[in-house]
Amino acid sequence: MNSLVSIDLVLYLIGIIVMLVAFMSLRDRSNPRRITTALFWFLFGFSFLFGDLMLATLGKPLTYRIVGVTVLLMAALAGANLLGMGKHNDDDRPARLQIAGKLGNRIFIPALTIPIVTVLLTVVVKDFQFADWFLLDQKNLTLTALFIACICALGLACIYTRGTPLQAVRTSRRLVDAIGWALTLPQMLAMLGGVFVAAKTGQSIQDIVKLFINPDSRMTLIIMYCTGMALFTMIMGNAFAAFPVMTAGIALPFLINQHHANPAALVAIGMFSGYCGTLMTPMAANFNIVPAALLELKDKYQVIKVQIPTALLVLACNILLIHFFVFP
Repeated sequence: MNSLVSIDLVLYLIGIIVMLVAFMSLRDRSNPRRITTALFWFLFGFSFLFGDLMLATLGKPLTYRIVGVTVLLMAALAGANLLGMGKHNDDDRPARLQIAGKLGNRIFIPALTIPIVTVLLTVVVKDFQFADWFLLDQKNLTLTALFIACICALGLACIYTRGTPLQAVRTSRRLVDAIGWALTLPQMLAMLGGVFVAAKTGQSIQDIVKLFINPDSRMTLIIMYCTGMALFTMIMGNAFAAFPVMTAGIALPFLINQHHANPAALVAIGMFSGYCGTLMTPMAANFNIVPAALLELKDKYQVIKVQIPTALLVLACNILLIHFFVFP
């Protein structure tokens, strides 16, 4: 199905930005590890830009092997602590503070534009089309809507601050240096769900539950499902990766088929239980490690420590919600 804004366009733009970051890192002589840092981001951006080309020319098996080697090289660079941070020029800080003072609360308008435009496009404009061309990629509505929203936010930010897109890329590079390899973690972890499903991990969990848990004990199964979602998410850093494993292992065979739970309500609260695990793990880098880096906190785990009590309380509430409201 043809679309003006496709997911391929989004991936290409991400690849171009990452490649610009790699180029800027290579030119930064203040970074003693500029070559390995540039190589890391080049490898990361390579699959975004050239993945489709490799598939078309080399075929799936060889392309997958190349991407796999790329991931291993990135892991080796990060594991060997070969990524560095340059001395970013902060001479324009007084000017930026002056602009921020003049804008006041209006400085938050570009940031608020992102969720507002994303929701509007997803809900209102999702079926909009020119002749046979849809505006948004129908298979990736939210992502393409988010892409347009980010472009709109960038435009507003440039208008308000009189900056340029290139300046935005330079600032992005400073943030990328501060965050480091953790920036790639969400994408890596998102693939784990597919890996565990292919390995039939859900079936293994189901067999383990049969060995140690009485399948007739509804409350025990609920606790196992919710805490399992949270713990698996803590391990993998992504509730979407934990969801197919725990749902196939506990929710579907026991709570739905055997105890006749409402499937929609059960899996929705189960996913919410996974998000409780997101609040308690450094593996969820985009939620917990990245904010600590951006805020320049001395303790990089401070965000997690503050969130743990809330996460445990919400997890307990989820267990009670399933017990009292999900079953007929």
